Amino acid sequence: MDNSIVVRFAPSPTGPLHIGGARSALFNWLLARKHGGRMIVRIEDTDLDRSSIESEENILDSLLWLGLDWDEGIAKGGEHGPYRQTERLNTYTQAAGRLLDSGQAYYCYCTEEELAAEREACMAKGDLPRYLGKCRSLSEDERNRLEAEGRKKVIRFRVPDNENVIVQDLVRGNVIFESNGIGDYVIVKSDGIPTYNFAVVLDDALMKVTHVIRGEEHLSNTPRQLLLYNALGLRAPYFAHVSLILGKDRSKMSKRHGSTSIEEYRSKGYLPEALVNFLALLGWSPVGEEEIFTLQELVEQFSLDRVAKNPAVFDIDKLNWLNGSYIRNSDVGRITDMAIPFLREAGYITGEITPDSYEWLKMIVASVQEKLEYVAQITDHVKVYFDDHVKMENEAAGAVLKELEVSEVMRAFRRKITEAEELTPESTKGLLKALTKELKLGGKKVYMPLRVALTGQTHGPELFYIIPVLGRDRVLVRLAQTVGLKD
Repeated sequence: MDNSIVVRFAPSPTGPLHIGGARSALFNWLLARKHGGRMIVRIEDTDLDRSSIESEENILDSLLWLGLDWDEGIAKGGEHGPYRQTERLNTYTQAAGRLLDSGQAYYCYCTEEELAAEREACMAKGDLPRYLGKCRSLSEDERNRLEAEGRKKVIRFRVPDNENVIVQDLVRGNVIFESNGIGDYVIVKSDGIPTYNFAVVLDDALMKVTHVIRGEEHLSNTPRQLLLYNALGLRAPYFAHVSLILGKDRSKMSKRHGSTSIEEYRSKGYLPEALVNFLALLGWSPVGEEEIFTLQELVEQFSLDRVAKNPAVFDIDKLNWLNGSYIRNSDVGRITDMAIPFLREAGYITGEITPDSYEWLKMIVASVQEKLEYVAQITDHVKVYFDDHVKMENEAAGAVLKELEVSEVMRAFRRKITEAEELTPESTKGLLKALTKELKLGGKKVYMPLRVALTGQTHGPELFYIIPVLGRDRVLVRLAQTVGLKD
């Protein structure tokens, strides 16, 4: 492989970018980037009823958010445009005409009812349902009669009899299909719109695509496409069909296994680099035991010979673990910026964020950053900072404040915090350390009652964050409320 590699990602804009589509885009992108090749993005919008510009924009935006740019195609331009199939209809019409003229395609006038009856007859005999060629050899008179009846017509490709179609797959090896089991298939619908199998062949060939990496569900389409390449005298690309993505229960992935679109993960506060890392491991295995990779490291390591034939399992727990790792290692400012919309939605933030309040929010985020699997979870961890009405979470928490040393701890702590010149996480660490030394008590005897007095909880953010986030005045208010400690 060399820099003559050209790959493509060609989604149908009928919804947001799906996890499976994103993985296909990633594998194509990695192959191109590793070998200095080119990536094309085009849009397969011939499903006129379901395609939308909104979905197209979502897909393109999601690709860019993941860091998967492209060299040619939609929103980019290039020498092989246009890059929407609905803008290439003349190309398909001309090619269909050549196949009709050569006898490799023909008009079919069968109604839906006739086709349904044919499918049922095939299944009743235990055969694969397929078109049996009723219109294959119509005379001119028969065609004229059917036209006069006002029958709608499609164009079918004439599949050669008694041939083996061999798919030389870079992941699965040679896969053999018998042409007799395929049946003559539609290449142009009655409204003049090409079918997927026809349009994709012409697009890939005319855009000089050399490698097609796509999901295993497309493997059954490939013999039909290879027959068209041969009939049109076009050079076929290399194919690589990557495994299905299954849920942890080994069934087809659905919403019960986790969100299925990139947009949903983005909206929950997942990091793009974590999602890319996770997608790469769905069906591809790196050398060694390492599982966390930068995008550049993935480029360096990626190869099709390490793509598995077996289904990949979508494990939401592993994604959350990976994302949590990326969050912990991210700049607190970045995570704060991501957290602000969630804090606003929860009602924790109202109004303008000033430079001082932003620094305060950063301290809050830093205090819970290591606990987050995705940023939307932040609202589950920060209530202690915004509600000054401290409520004991359970009897055990209340019991902590009844221990013998608590009164002495609270008085000493109140004195130290009143005398402190500043309260930062670092200075608070020193204050707490000095407090335990002065009282000659173990850390738990000091920290646990302070935590409960200030939050009502026995677990949560570190005290050295809680105290400066609350600030001196709010700490004193809470001490007065929970332990009755006043001036």
